[in-house]
Amino acid sequence: MNASAGTANPGNAADVIVVGGGNAAFTAAHAAAVRGRRVLILEKAPREQFGGNSYYTAGATRIAHRGLTDLVDFIEPDERHATTDVPPYSPADYAHDLAKVTNGRNDPDLTEALVNEAAPGLRWLHSLGLKYRLMYERQAYERADGTYLFWGGLHVGNVGGGEGLMHDHVRVADQLGTEVRYGQDVFGLLTENGAVAGVKVRQDNGIVEELRAESVVLAAGGFEANRELRRAHLGPGWENAKVRGTPFNTGQMLTAALSLGAAKGGDWQSCHSTQWDAFTPGNESNRELTNRLTRQSYPLGIIVNRDGERFLDEGADFRNYTYAKYGKEILEQPGSVAYQLFDAGLRPMLRAEEYDMPGVSVARADSVEELAARIGVDPERLAKTVNDYNRSIDVSIPFDPNVKDGRRADTMPPKSNWATPLTTGPFYAYAVTCGITFTFGGLKGDPHGRVLDDRGRPLPGLYACGEMLGGLFSGNYPGGSGLAAGVVFGRRAGSLA
Repeated sequence: MNASAGTANPGNAADVIVVGGGNAAFTAAHAAAVRGRRVLILEKAPREQFGGNSYYTAGATRIAHRGLTDLVDFIEPDERHATTDVPPYSPADYAHDLAKVTNGRNDPDLTEALVNEAAPGLRWLHSLGLKYRLMYERQAYERADGTYLFWGGLHVGNVGGGEGLMHDHVRVADQLGTEVRYGQDVFGLLTENGAVAGVKVRQDNGIVEELRAESVVLAAGGFEANRELRRAHLGPGWENAKVRGTPFNTGQMLTAALSLGAAKGGDWQSCHSTQWDAFTPGNESNRELTNRLTRQSYPLGIIVNRDGERFLDEGADFRNYTYAKYGKEILEQPGSVAYQLFDAGLRPMLRAEEYDMPGVSVARADSVEELAARIGVDPERLAKTVNDYNRSIDVSIPFDPNVKDGRRADTMPPKSNWATPLTTGPFYAYAVTCGITFTFGGLKGDPHGRVLDDRGRPLPGLYACGEMLGGLFSGNYPGGSGLAAGVVFGRRAGSLA
């Protein structure tokens, strides 16, 4: 037990109750525990499904830094460091990227905290026992001379990905004396004298238990796993999206906080959604395959719909800045299905953990026409699409996947970078649909995680972090900034709660 055990109000279950069980929840719990607060985490999932949405991620976390020499104090040693270039990524770069991908709809105060505190937050978590590394397999291609150049502003991730992240968090919580209860269906908030004073928990036998605390931190995720709320807020069709992560993020605590007078924060009409394996059985909330069901090498090839037509710019930017909005584009295609196409020359460059996944949805053929027949697309139309694309590329421009090379396909829609003619069989078609990761709408809060009402006044005793704190993202997001936000605002909330 931590230092405060026995010092809190003996009528309370804890000094601080944290609702949720992902990265933001555990970060908030750690921040409160190191202050000597007695912390109780209440997670809806059973123990065997621990980790919240964070478990299903790659563990990628976007932070500002001054290059590799500024990272080596907290990342794992790697013999490749000597031949690696990690471009500096400043807080200003971070803020610019947030504004760019959200079209300026990101909250400026939350943004300032995020871009300046994500790196210190990771160092603090590392000091507690979490482990980080450079993500070679995701954010760099080995160059011909054997060196590596990182790109896209996203360079650091957890050892072991999201699974490693959450195993580390659970171990640290145990070391800090934090109690974690699983299978806790928290559905309401208690109030006393105008302040939040605890939660209501429904047990398996239907009995409702009231647990009191001086502070409650809400970190129970968005409403991405709730079909009805998705359709109501994101629009028709979203009920058919595949849930990438935990099935327990149903928006229940968002509803509870709103009913108490909390204000909505951020964009409730958009979400993080990616290209996701369309046909593999068990392609929702899969704890064995987790993030391997994504298909994120699309900037190398082209994407066509069931009509055999391209419909977006696969090379508009580095994947980190487009992947979270392209799931929506797939959802809007006929049948909410599309196909990523590559030829034999590109196939070795595809991310192995995803494209060599057991049971991956893929068709292979020696010609484009034969491939079309295998995926149910009109062969003539697909051949015309591929031929038009191939002919529009200026191949005199060198191909370089480590930079935005300007190797453009001058067709409609254009492909702005990394265009390579698809000419060499065999050809591959990977079927993708829309996988929803998390919803962008949450509660309105200040940069300290205090939940606000419609008049901008804090609701005493109530904090929010993670997906439940709205305002940072809208329409899109820079890869790795979700886990970073969980660290920054989880730590902030836990430092006050």
